[in-house]
Amino acid sequence: MLEFAPRIQLRLLDEIERLSRRRAPIAEINRLVGAAAARMSLPKPSYEQVRVLVHLARRFRRASPPGVSTVAAAVVFRTMPPAAIADRIFAAPAHRLRDRAPRAS
Repeated sequence: MLEFAPRIQLRLLDEIERLSRRRAPIAEINRLVGAAAARMSLPKPSYEQVRVLVHLARRFRRASPPGVSTVAAAVVFRTMPPAAIADRIFAAPAHRLRDRAPRAS
């Protein structure tokens, strides 16, 4: 018998975020998350929860600032000012699912 959870544990949120980096369909990610939940002895999240969280994780990744190495390369090729490296280093960290998604208390 399957068991479904209304809230998702942090370990599964991290797994969804990791899997969302792949260009796999959400249905495949849902199957992999279900297998991971079984391995961790956690309730399997619903397809709808996984779908929403994959979209959210992908949106966070698209909105995240470029990496320090990318900014450094732009400074070397003089497409950005040198101060851009310091701006990037001291910028706020990128959003993660574990920081934003509803979860068990």
